[in-house]
Amino acid sequence: MTGATGAGPGDHTQLASYRRCVERIERAWDGFALRRRERLRQGLFDAPVEKVAENILEDLLTGVLDWELADVNLQVGRADIVLSELGIKRLVLEVKRPGALAWHRAAVDKALDQALRYAAAQKVGAVAVSDGRMLYAADVANGGLRDRLFVSLDDADPPHELWWLSVHGIYRPCPGPSTPLPSAAPERPVEEAGAEVAGELLHTTYHLPARCFAYVGRADAPSTWKLPYRTADGAPDVKRLPKAIQAILSNYRGAKVSIPREAVPDVLVRLCQTAASLGKLPCQDAATAPAYTEAHQALDQLGRLASVGCCRS
Repeated sequence: MTGATGAGPGDHTQLASYRRCVERIERAWDGFALRRRERLRQGLFDAPVEKVAENILEDLLTGVLDWELADVNLQVGRADIVLSELGIKRLVLEVKRPGALAWHRAAVDKALDQALRYAAAQKVGAVAVSDGRMLYAADVANGGLRDRLFVSLDDADPPHELWWLSVHGIYRPCPGPSTPLPSAAPERPVEEAGAEVAGELLHTTYHLPARCFAYVGRADAPSTWKLPYRTADGAPDVKRLPKAIQAILSNYRGAKVSIPREAVPDVLVRLCQTAASLGKLPCQDAATAPAYTEAHQALDQLGRLASVGCCRS
């Protein structure tokens, strides 16, 4: 995973802060990889504990990246790690024991739900999850997440994308990672995931967590969660998905959903990405249901079809 992500506004690769950070990543990566392997061996006599992953991430943030140790704040308002600069909180990072997340999408989603709740409570605009093997970060935007970074910490090559989590990268708009979070990663065995389900915040009507809704106003306020479109295990809900689209574009049983106007494009992209994973869009199936055709047309009009991935306007 070498090289940088696609250039954002003004081409971030031309920034002096980017070049300095990449040089630092290049210099420090081999040493970090060696120390990470040593830390992972700390768990040989028992299941690797969460503290091992916290230590790995502290090494990454302060040794590979440019954060001061004092700005890597531990256990702030139940959040495992909160990154701050000059007292301004920039990122909430939820940490799990080594191997708990890589590469289990359902487990990642549950960890993200936790991070989102803590970020909402502390008014922080970015979240991340890691188990010391993978690292995913995103901005909280328009009722969902906008990908910022996704890297494997097992990689031999130093990932230049880490700049987006650096002191001078974290506050800049990011066009998205060169490697997106997989939408169909292997599911975690039930016996491993079960303990982490306890305490998960659920919607009082649908009995689903925040990750199952296309729009989440506040992660800690289920009344602001709108448009359920996934089942509890994270799979697309084939019955609710077209209804969620109808609730935005026309109505479902006479009622339109109430979400901020500026959030609609991102919500439609989220729903259409899920529809595309099922092969339901008209560019995939000419005989698809009207709801999917309407969603496709709306995204084309908004200039957002490229965000879905399988379609072109």
